[in-house]
Amino acid sequence: MVNSMSRVGDAFWRAAAYCLHPRVIALSILPLLLAAGLAFGLGYFFWEAAVSGVRSTLDSWRLVETLLGWLDHVGASGLRSVLAPLLVLALALPVIVVLSLLLVALLMTPTLVKLVADRRFMGLERKHGGPWWKSLAWSAWHAVLALFALVVSMPFWLIPPLVLILPPLIWGWLGYKVFSFDALAEHASVAERRQLMRAHRLPLLLLGLVTGYLGAAPAAIWAFGVMAVALAPFLILASIWLYTLVFAFSTLWFTHYCLAALQEMRQQRVAPTPPSLPTVDEVLQSPPAPLPPFPPLP
Repeated sequence: MVNSMSRVGDAFWRAAAYCLHPRVIALSILPLLLAAGLAFGLGYFFWEAAVSGVRSTLDSWRLVETLLGWLDHVGASGLRSVLAPLLVLALALPVIVVLSLLLVALLMTPTLVKLVADRRFMGLERKHGGPWWKSLAWSAWHAVLALFALVVSMPFWLIPPLVLILPPLIWGWLGYKVFSFDALAEHASVAERRQLMRAHRLPLLLLGLVTGYLGAAPAAIWAFGVMAVALAPFLILASIWLYTLVFAFSTLWFTHYCLAALQEMRQQRVAPTPPSLPTVDEVLQSPPAPLPPFPPLP
C-alpha cells in the first residue's frame, strides 16, 4: 500500500509537468473548439424551447408557484424571470462535463498515452487489449450510468453536505473507470487490465476521487447567480476549457500510474526466484548422506 501511495504522488507531479508540454497544450484546443461549437449550436437552436418548457413545467407545480409568490412578496420578483434559464444551465452542466470527457478520451487520450510511453516506458510491450471502438463504447456506457446517477441523486443535492459529496463521487467513479481503461488499452492485455484494476482498486479510486473534485471545481464559476444568465456564453466557454484541462491532467495522471504498475507487474512475473538456502534446523534434521562404498580389496 505504501508503494502504491508513493506511485500516486510520483505520477501526480509527472502529470503536472507533462501538462506544460507544448504538444499537450496544442492537443487541448481541438476538444475545446468542438465542444464549444456543439454547445453554442445546441443553444442557438434549442435555448428558447428549453427555457419555455422548463418555465411551463414550473408554472404547473403549485409548490414552486407558492415559492415564487413568496419571493415576489419579499421583493425578489426578479428571480421569477431567471429561474427557468438557471435551471436549464444547471441541467446542461453535467452534459457539458460528459461531452468534454468523451472528447478528451477520443481525441487526446491515445496521443497522451503514446507521449508518456515513448518518453518513459519505451521498452513496455504493447498487447493491444482495448481497441479504440471498445474504449469508446466503454466510456460512453459509463458516462450514461454517471448521468443517470446524477439525475437520480439531484433531490439529495438540496441537503447542503451531500451536494459537496455526491457529484464528486460520481465523477470520481466515472474517471476511475474511463481513465484506467484508456491508460491500459494499448499496452495491457484484457487479463492484465482486469488484474491490475482489481489489484490497484483503492489507489485508482483515490485518483478518481481527486479528479472528481477537480472536475467539480470549474462549476464554481457558475456561482454568479442571476449574472450567470447574462454571462452564460462566456461561462460555458470557460467551463469547457477548464474541464478539458482537468481531464487532460487526469489522463496523464492515470497513465503514469497505470503504466508504472503494469511494468512492475510484468517484471515480478518474469523475475526468477533465487534458490533459498537451507536453515540450520533443516540441515541438522536432514539424514546424513550415505558414505560411498569402499573399493574391493585386491
